Amino acid sequence: MAPITNGRTLFNEIPSGFPEPGKTTVYDTSQTIDLENVPLNGGVLVKTLVLSADPYMRVQMRPADIESYMPPFIVGQPIFSLGVGKVIRSEREGFKAGDYVYGLLDHAEYSIPSPDVPIFGIIVFKPEPGLRYSAYIGAGGMPGQTSYYGWKEYANAKAGETVFVSGGAGPVGSLVIQLAKQDGLKVIASAGSDEKVQFCKDVGADVAFNYKTTSTLDILRKEGPLNIYWDNVGGTTLDAAIENAANHARFVECGAISQYNSKDGVKMKNLDQIYARRITLYGFLVSDLAPKWQEEFYKVIPKKLASGEFKFTEDVTNGLENSGQAIRDVQTGTNTGKKVIVVAQE
Repeated sequence: MAPITNGRTLFNEIPSGFPEPGKTTVYDTSQTIDLENVPLNGGVLVKTLVLSADPYMRVQMRPADIESYMPPFIVGQPIFSLGVGKVIRSEREGFKAGDYVYGLLDHAEYSIPSPDVPIFGIIVFKPEPGLRYSAYIGAGGMPGQTSYYGWKEYANAKAGETVFVSGGAGPVGSLVIQLAKQDGLKVIASAGSDEKVQFCKDVGADVAFNYKTTSTLDILRKEGPLNIYWDNVGGTTLDAAIENAANHARFVECGAISQYNSKDGVKMKNLDQIYARRITLYGFLVSDLAPKWQEEFYKVIPKKLASGEFKFTEDVTNGLENSGQAIRDVQTGTNTGKKVIVVAQE
């Protein structure tokens, strides 16, 4: 077989604000690949099927010498994220042609993933019958794991308590809502559009509101106090939650998307209430809790997703050439549901 084009999305420059398609990232078709003869050097050749666009990817768009919890993107090299692919050829034990794999993949049509990735290196998986494989980068993958691990480890939920979930329509927040309802809690959820608010209600939120048109502070004053706050947003939403927390509340600090692209103008007024109300804040990364909860997650969650007991939704972008726009959509909150980039069919 003659070499074919291997489309890639490259990291082009470090953004100062929101990432811009065609500037922060560029789609490149200059590389070719010979699928039959490209050296594997003991590795695996993977055809990319779907890729994830996630909020934390903005943290990776930084100078390479600045440390953080995720490795940086390198200017001139493909960006990477969690994805699902299919093995084309393999020289690696435990992987064979036709296997589905999940893990960190380059934003490229074909790639040979490094075997030395410490977090989310590729693994073979068998999709749950009735569950599309794109679910494994959303509710059945890292976002769902984030929800499940964090809730199980830190919520200490008791029936009748009240939880507030910011970013409730996202893949993390929406599963937290469902886990909380399963545990018998009253759930308050915020989202950034009326459509997203309706989805929060559809998955079980007792109170859901559009934070762009309704005062978060007013809602929490009316519906609180909060025993648990699941924070995907940070900033002034976190400050409002602190003000309306019950004594001995638990705050699960999962994300802060309101501050990823700008840290200007955030004024926290209620930090003194953390000790006054004896609030416990738990910060965590999904990788920290995987050894304890991963096996249980895969036994429980994919089956519930396949059966429809737990609901999820996807916002699909077609074509690797559009991955830059998909990443921006997640940062600006214009996606509805888990952002999935469909690169190829099987």
